[in-house]
Amino acid sequence: MRRSLLSLTFVSLASMLTLAQAPATGDIPADRQDLRQDRRDVRQDQRDINHDKRDLNHDRADRNQDQRDINHDKRDINRDRVVRNQDLKNGNTAAARTEQRDINHDKRDLNHDRADRNHDQRDINHDKRDLHHDRTDRNQDRRDIRHDKRDLHRDRKGK
Repeated sequence: MRRSLLSLTFVSLASMLTLAQAPATGDIPADRQDLRQDRRDVRQDQRDINHDKRDLNHDRADRNQDQRDINHDKRDINRDRVVRNQDLKNGNTAAARTEQRDINHDKRDLNHDRADRNHDQRDINHDKRDLHHDRTDRNQDRRDIRHDKRDLHRDRKGK
């Protein structure tokens, strides 16, 4: 039982190794096919890169708009505080309460805008990672093309 298990393991390991072999050298059609596939991969990677750049620019624009909204909310809060303090100084408590409601509303808006800006910053970081990975993939595919061209040239010379 033990001996048959070992022999079975050895046979299955040997069959896996033979299945995972690269194409034999001198196989010009296979080298051409590899070259075509690598060129397709480079084109797809470049499309991915362009898409990631568009996403990155869009997310940066969103973040910048959120920052403008934050600055606007801060200005509104400060203006409302000045008006509220003036109303309290003049003894107009009803108007001061109205201004306080406006201040609270502007603070809620400010917190929402900050959350949106932080979300956009996370999207930017994610897009940067995607862009880096796609560029790395594209560069690897370009290296594969160079190797495939070299293999194809060697195979043609060898014939």
